[in-house]
Amino acid sequence: MPKNFRFGEDHLTAGIALGLARGTVTGTFTDACLKNVQASYERVQRIVEKGHTVYGINTGFGPLCNTKISKEDTKILQSNILQSHSVGVGTPIATELAKVMLILKIHALAKGFSGIAESTLQRMLWHLENDAIPVVPSQGSVGASGDLAPLSHLFLPLIGLGKVEYQGKTIPTKELFQKTGLQLLELGPKEGLALINGTQFIAAHGVLVIQKLQHCLKNADIIGAMMIEGLQGSMKPFYEELHQLRPFKGNQHVAGRIRTLLQGSEILEDHIDCERVQDPYSLRCIPQVHGASRNAWLHLKELLEIELNSVTDNPVIIDDELTISGGNFHGQPLAMALDYAALAASEIGNISDRRIYLALEGNSPGVPKLLMKDTGINSGYMILQYTSAALASENKSLCFPASADSIPTSLGQEDHVSMGSISGRKALQIIENVEKIQAIELLTAAQAFEYRKPLKSGIVLDEIHQYLRTKVAFAENDRVFADDIETGINMLQNREIISLVETVMQEKNLEWETPHIEEFETY
Repeated sequence: MPKNFRFGEDHLTAGIALGLARGTVTGTFTDACLKNVQASYERVQRIVEKGHTVYGINTGFGPLCNTKISKEDTKILQSNILQSHSVGVGTPIATELAKVMLILKIHALAKGFSGIAESTLQRMLWHLENDAIPVVPSQGSVGASGDLAPLSHLFLPLIGLGKVEYQGKTIPTKELFQKTGLQLLELGPKEGLALINGTQFIAAHGVLVIQKLQHCLKNADIIGAMMIEGLQGSMKPFYEELHQLRPFKGNQHVAGRIRTLLQGSEILEDHIDCERVQDPYSLRCIPQVHGASRNAWLHLKELLEIELNSVTDNPVIIDDELTISGGNFHGQPLAMALDYAALAASEIGNISDRRIYLALEGNSPGVPKLLMKDTGINSGYMILQYTSAALASENKSLCFPASADSIPTSLGQEDHVSMGSISGRKALQIIENVEKIQAIELLTAAQAFEYRKPLKSGIVLDEIHQYLRTKVAFAENDRVFADDIETGINMLQNREIISLVETVMQEKNLEWETPHIEEFETY
């Protein structure tokens, strides 16, 4: 990951965007970039001077596109649009998410096709560098003509309105100005429209989905391998020879990881000559199910990187002769991919819940029913699966694709919209539920493993068991399992299990990444 990113010029990825948001990467404008920005700004000024009718520069917006605006009123128009379109409702999005929105918008405007003034772009960078992040409501975008409402809230502080998160507090922009000496900006022709047209709300959610879903996918393989070992599943479904006959990248990737994680397992060696013919699908089909979700993740990643490096406002100023009022702001390309990713995440939670249930049945020799010997007086791990079932069911209800819906807006001028903002929000909600399900599977897999001692675990998984036991004790009797679940959730969200595996792999000179999917970038 680069230490310095040149806005408007370098190739932006989800990882770099998060690096910029978290301060591990700095963002700058080059002279060449600012020259292009200035040239585009001057083209807009010439349009105004000549009186040529161009949407959003000297006309009204949406159904008012045929209403001509005088030269004198063009600046008022741009300030008004920020205010009139700031109609967001609901709980504000996370500050980091708003920061990513700001980063994505700076990069798009810095490409020099939007007519933005350098002073406006520099003010946006100031907000990023000084961690003065606008407060953005979570609801109100239909994902076409851009994310109008959330982007309007994002840029209200430029004209002295709205609120910001600054130095750990939510304060009115006026108070920010008093603290810092900033002055409100007077937006030029088209600037207001350039700021609020675009897909940065949707794309910012995509950035977080890419990161969080990848963590879920890695954890799914690790915990799935732990469950295979705890229940003494068969290794044959993960043989390379099988997956060469159906060579989906995701399937091969997962099968390779499972083989590595289970390398040297005495528990599985002990099971080779047992009478069981085959395992249930939740164990046997891990490569096919986890792999399909990995393929969906890769699809979103490819589309997202195109979007992150695109110009999505409207109209687009190509050169002195050509200004295009098109539809690059329409969120459909990401909306559908985010719905696909949401389904992929939900399925990871669904199969995880099935493995939890499988662990409780008591059908694996040596592992007691409900994962506890003294049941009756103790309920064991019974009720943990109730929680995973509830979460898996909730995710199923959230999987209806938002992009399948469209409600006309703007008096019919915007007669098909993507609803991609809802796709992004739902995808993150589903992933958060999956993290909770996986925490429960982590606990049940570790509990099952305890009944396999003194047989040794795989050389990687044994380290995970030992680490987990420093935080969550083996359960011989009932206790408040909510505390254990919370500990597991924190471990997964903080990448503790993934980091441990990567460290052990490195120490033992084992390959954690497989050659089947080189594109799986670590964020």
